Amino acid sequence: MLFNKSNYMFMIAGVVIILVGFLLMSGGGFELNENFVQPEFDKDGIYSFRRITLAPIVIFIGFLVEIYAIMKKPSAN
Repeated sequence: MLFNKSNYMFMIAGVVIILVGFLLMSGGGFELNENFVQPEFDKDGIYSFRRITLAPIVIFIGFLVEIYAIMKKPSAN
């Protein structure tokens, strides 16, 4: 096999980290009132620290974990 178990575990961890980053980036800015009309644009919800700064950093870390998982040499067992 090309990869061993530890490589695949790192790959799964990287995918989970990337998904968490995308979940952090999602949502906000589209809350409807009781008449199913969006009252106004929620600028603070869209441009929050979580969506603009934290989520891209988490996604980038996930991609670094994926690169590590691919480049890591399998053990000699």
